[in-house]
Amino acid sequence: MTVTQPPTYDVSPPPATVLPSYDEDAAPAVPRLGLGRPSPDERFARIGSWAAGLGLAWVVTQRLLPLGGLPWFLIAWFVLGIVVTAVTAAMSGGRVEVKDRVAAAVITGAALVVGAAVVSTLVFVAVRGWKPLLHLNFWTDDMSGVGPKDGFDHGGILHAMAGTFIELGIALIITLPLGIGTAVFMTEVGGRFARIVRTVVEAMTALPSIVAGLFIYTVFIIALGYPRSGLAAALAISVMILPIIARAADVVLRVVPGGLREASLALGASRWRTVWNVVLPTARPGLATAVILGVARGVGETSPVLLTSGAAAFLVTNPTDGVMNSMPLFIYSNVRSGEPVAIERAFAAASALLLLVLILFTIARLLARPRRSSRRSMASRFRARRPGFRPEQEEFAVDLVHADPLVGMGPVGDADPYANPSNRESS
Repeated sequence: MTVTQPPTYDVSPPPATVLPSYDEDAAPAVPRLGLGRPSPDERFARIGSWAAGLGLAWVVTQRLLPLGGLPWFLIAWFVLGIVVTAVTAAMSGGRVEVKDRVAAAVITGAALVVGAAVVSTLVFVAVRGWKPLLHLNFWTDDMSGVGPKDGFDHGGILHAMAGTFIELGIALIITLPLGIGTAVFMTEVGGRFARIVRTVVEAMTALPSIVAGLFIYTVFIIALGYPRSGLAAALAISVMILPIIARAADVVLRVVPGGLREASLALGASRWRTVWNVVLPTARPGLATAVILGVARGVGETSPVLLTSGAAAFLVTNPTDGVMNSMPLFIYSNVRSGEPVAIERAFAAASALLLLVLILFTIARLLARPRRSSRRSMASRFRARRPGFRPEQEEFAVDLVHADPLVGMGPVGDADPYANPSNRESS
């Protein structure tokens, strides 16, 4: 007869969760570096590499080779700095580290070269034309009855600024709906005809400005019989900036996630309501950039305005009433005169044109910036609905994501759960 032994069970107490303890006498926690931030050793190696490249460039250009002058010194410094950077990266890492350091150095150097070119251009234009900018009549008068040798206390650029604003405004009124509508058609509708439109738009992007001026001059002035005016110049500018806005807007609309479109269509919205309420608001910052690119191309053109409008020394506010001047054409006319006073006045007008472009860029970015007040107000409403919430608690809110959990936890008791007799009896 076989006797079956009863099963045995483990009656030991189950393992308990041990909470970490916090020592009140410990030193405060040292903040950790963020991901991707170089350590002090890496920062020293990068700075030291370029310092060594600077010394080698001085030795090569001033002692070994007959390469005098600042340009050769800067070129040698850039090349030798990259070489030393690659050597130090190979000493501390592998091939991936070398490629990363060299690529970062090349990209940073190219950005510095472009930035130096832009800054030097702005400084040169401002230095050459700062004297006329200090006269109030430069902003409030036109050039009627003023010769190229007259002083800066006579004449101004009011007629050129008014012409630029009027022509550019008419061009934007024409091209904004056409350009964004063309981009919506190419992105949202598609089809065989959309491919043809995209090909034409890409081809017109590289259209020379003189061709746009000749097209409007041939069709609008010669064929239709309209006189040379600011309206004709605005049409020529619109022909130039239309493919730029359409192409840039097409690229921006393609970046919009397809999940947003699918979610809107799944909720029962039509295709056009989806485009109007979902796609275009999402792509609004990118569309503003597309408009800025078009404006920057059209605001500085001279040849289309010269062909279709001509230059006028007096103020004209009616775009259909004869010739109308513009800022680029005013600069071209004064530089061509050869008189030092007129050339300095042209540099002042160039400074005003740069300021105008900066103002337009700032306005476009402010209009395209996403609204954040509604998000903050919605979050405040959700917090106000919590039971026991008081408004004075708003400024004492704790950021649970970035707060140190151990500091916020405070002393939590003994690390051993069985050190307390009450815990041992309950277990």
